[in-house]
Order: sequence, then structure tokens, then C-alpha cells
Amino acid sequence: MLLAGDIGGTKTILALFSPDSGTLDPLEEASYISSEYRSLEEMVAKFIGSVNYSINRASIGIAGPVSQGRVATTNLPWDVTESGLARTLNIPEVTLINDLKAIAHAVVHLESSDLHTLNIGEGKDRESLAVIAPGTGLGEAFLTWSNGKYHAHPSEGGHTDFAPTTPEESELLGYLQERSDHVSVESVCSGRGIPNIYSFLKDTGSYDESDWMKDHLANVTDPTPVIINAATDKDRQCLLCKATLEMFVSILGSEAGNLALKVMATGGVFLGGGIPPRIVPALEGGSFMKAFTRKGHMQTIIKKTPVYVILNPRTALIGAACYGFGLDKC
Repeated sequence: MLLAGDIGGTKTILALFSPDSGTLDPLEEASYISSEYRSLEEMVAKFIGSVNYSINRASIGIAGPVSQGRVATTNLPWDVTESGLARTLNIPEVTLINDLKAIAHAVVHLESSDLHTLNIGEGKDRESLAVIAPGTGLGEAFLTWSNGKYHAHPSEGGHTDFAPTTPEESELLGYLQERSDHVSVESVCSGRGIPNIYSFLKDTGSYDESDWMKDHLANVTDPTPVIINAATDKDRQCLLCKATLEMFVSILGSEAGNLALKVMATGGVFLGGGIPPRIVPALEGGSFMKAFTRKGHMQTIIKKTPVYVILNPRTALIGAACYGFGLDKC
């Protein structure tokens, strides 16, 4: 019996899979708010206590660079080790993998119903693939073809420097540099980044903040869902929120195109994470693909690259299970 996990900065999904079932449908599954637990061990122990199965191995996808079986989580105050989890939870075999590597393992197993196409392109089999996933943070990964199958590779590309491509984005960079010694792509292209864009547009006087939005934000701990909902609400639209989302979409398009060129992902680019499925109409508005393809003389290549939004919220969980069973068995 395999315990698989998708450990996110906001939400965690844990599930049990059986190699005898012939499918990747979990036997048991539960979701948790990550910040409510002092450690991953505490959370997993609660899940194990709620099921009646003997677990002999675990495969956990988690945000952060995994090195020698250890990870200091990027958006949680946890220091997690494979040996510590195995010992504390009495699981003989525990494997930690980067959460984007988990998603990358899953993309080759997704059905057409799991994807929304933003650009059909001219992708071909066995060409490299890229994954970019704005959620609480910004994750990136890629896949290469070798020896008859795809191999997934993790990346910490979300922590590279933010490179503005418009005058307004240059102003955004300067605004954030006054407040931080390093402005990463994640600083402006993630759930953590959206409030930064919002504050920039408000503080620089580009847009006024309405009283109702100000009151709404004052009563929440996470402003990102509020901003996204107000930006997409047709009945009570917030112009400041709409402008925030438009800038976010353009920055995401630019970074997705950068990643595609860096790894020559001519087979396709997949947008994962919690945000893209919620903003599909905004991604289809034109600014995403305009920024994605604005690559000078590489424009011809990048326009042929397929782009998909991953709609299946269990993709990282499926990828962790695939990794735990061995990719060839999925």
C-alpha cells in the first residue's frame, strides 16, 4: 500500500493507492490546511490514524529543493527528512520529491479532459516538455525524452530574477526593489505575488482602491483569492483587481515562454498550480500568448509550442503516486 502526498504551501492532499487496483484512483483521500500543523509528521499521523490499511511505503511531493532525502519547505516552516518520516510514522520506505517533479511525472498520463488548450501549436512526440505552476509560490520543472521514456527534472526557476518586459513592469521591479533585496519571478507570479502587484498599482496611483475592497481585504488573511474573485466578477468588478490580474497574466506568459526556450520545450508547456484553472478566461484574453511569444527572432519557434492549462487538481498527487510505483507501471 502506497501513501502519496501533495504538500502545498496552502493545502495538502494525502491519499492511499494500491498497486493491485490497476488504476490511479485512491482508496482513501483527505485534504488538510497545511499551516494548521506544526510538522508534516503530525499531519500524516492524523491521516494514517483515520484509515484501516497497513502502509509500507510513501511518496511525497513537496515544495522545495530535495537534497539527500531532506527538504526545508519553501512556504512552510518545516524541515522534513525521509528518515524522520519513516521512523516517526513507522513506514519502511519513504521518498520525498519536489512537488513540480511530481506534476511533471503526471503530465504524460493526463487525459484530454484534464487539459484546456491555450495554443494548439505543432508539438510532436518525444520532444521536451515544460511545467510552470503558480500556486502559493511559483514552481517550474521539465521533462526530456531518453531511452524510450520521459524523464522528469525539478527546478527552482521560480526563484530566479524577475525580468520586466514593459515599462510598467520595470516600475513594478523598482517598487519591489525598495522593499526587498531580491525580487524573484515568484515575487510577482504566484499567490504571494498577486498582492505585490495589487499594492504597486494602488500605491503608485495607477488605480484607486474602492472602499468595499479595502474593507474586504482588511478581514482576510490571504488577499489573493479575494483579488482574483473581484477581478473576474462580472457583477461587481474591481478595476484595480482586474488590472492586477492582467499584469499577472502577462508576467506568467513571459516567464512560461522563457522556460520553454531555456529547455526547448517544443513538445508543450503545461500550466499547473492552483491559479491557472481559476483564471482560464483571463489566460485566453490575448495578453498571455502575446507575452509568451514575444521572443524576438525565436518567435517562430515559440508560436509553434503547444500550451495547456492543467485542470485536474490531483495532478501532483497522481505524479507522486506514479513516482512511488515506478513511472513505467503507471
